[in-house]
Amino acid sequence: MKLFVGLGNPGAKYAGNRHNIGFMALDRIAADHGFGPWKAAFKGDVAEGRLGSEKVLLLKPGTFMNLSGQSVQAAMAFYKLGLGEITVFHDELDLAPGKCRIKEGGGHAGHNGLRSISGMVGEAYRRVRLGIGHPGHKDAVAAYVLHDFAKADQEWLDDLMRGLSDGAPHLATDDGQKFMNAVALRVAPPRSSDKARAKAEGAPASGSAAQAQQKAPPEPQAPDSRSPMQKLLDRFR
Repeated sequence: MKLFVGLGNPGAKYAGNRHNIGFMALDRIAADHGFGPWKAAFKGDVAEGRLGSEKVLLLKPGTFMNLSGQSVQAAMAFYKLGLGEITVFHDELDLAPGKCRIKEGGGHAGHNGLRSISGMVGEAYRRVRLGIGHPGHKDAVAAYVLHDFAKADQEWLDDLMRGLSDGAPHLATDDGQKFMNAVALRVAPPRSSDKARAKAEGAPASGSAAQAQQKAPPEPQAPDSRSPMQKLLDRFR
């Protein structure tokens, strides 16, 4: 079994906060992959289901961010899970909005949820870092993370949630590269080349090929080798 932990604060007034993007990720995974209903357990809310062939428990700690480790520790102890089975989804100030990165182990970088988890169970768990951007000054961080996402953020936020959900089965089987590829296809889909786009629209090719077509000199005509009599006859044909 794998344990996916989303970090956030419980309660309706925090639901749309930037700090709650971990909760949002788990809600999207649960909805898209047919997980069971959310139930109270381990000082939080849990939902059980499968991602591919892997059984996965989703956990949203209900202890508030600073005490997230209590909930994680309780779930790990009950299911006898090691740190290698734990993945934590959390907001990341040091990444631009919509960016996603995976990190194996390491410090908490000042994140109170990670600080609590690491203090309770250790640091060697996987983190999915979800970029929310930085307000620009450390004194503004608390108000920033506890404020709702702006309307202008909704498009990239939805793309990110879709990507996380698409990639979740790969994350459950520890294939971080395929997970990141799935996220990238949502947040930064590949753009068609000029050549393919021109072909679809019936327009001339762009770039060096088009320039070559425009600048190519006309082919010289072959000299007329007809006799005067043949030229005269050809005029009346």
